[in-house]
Amino acid sequence: MQVLFADSHIACVDKPSGLRSVPGKGDAGFDCVVSRLIDLYGWAREAHRLDMDTSGVMVAALCPEAHRDLCRQFRDRSVEKRYEAIVFAHPADDHGEIDLPMRADIFHRPRQVIDYGQGKAAVTQWQVLESLADGTTRLALTPLTGRSHQLRLHLASVGHPILGDDLYAPADVLAMASRLLLHATRLAIDHPQSGKRLEFASPCPF
Repeated sequence: MQVLFADSHIACVDKPSGLRSVPGKGDAGFDCVVSRLIDLYGWAREAHRLDMDTSGVMVAALCPEAHRDLCRQFRDRSVEKRYEAIVFAHPADDHGEIDLPMRADIFHRPRQVIDYGQGKAAVTQWQVLESLADGTTRLALTPLTGRSHQLRLHLASVGHPILGDDLYAPADVLAMASRLLLHATRLAIDHPQSGKRLEFASPCPF
């Protein structure tokens, strides 16, 4: 885990794939972004999460006041987020928007499902960055909402599952990569104390 920025209020890190954002169950699940930040700075609390298998930029609060403000920014959707992914097949268009409501699959957690009746609004914008020779596509993704597994489920639902996705991709697409090919490349927030707009970036590693 690389610390990209830290002061007395916030820390922004580049999270590797395979590291939890927050503690899981049991001693084996204790190691995570938040526990490592507590070791470094004495106090830390997540304002958002990345899936364990997703890599990239993640911000956390280092004091309660900053935590309240960051949570407000995520709740108000003033935070800007951008991801890159490599997906199966080539989309018919070079950009688009996926608007599919989601909810937790209570019988198969942690999976999520599309549900037009009880799901919460979920919107993802996407743009083709590169059509690859092996029949896959590199996409830039901008989630306008922040639902759990939103990018993974949305892309799988429109026929373009992310390579290496062990929850939503069919077996042949899962086998095309040794990890989930989803990376948070950019995050922009307002500093909780100064209000200055801050932008953090991490180059896509795949």
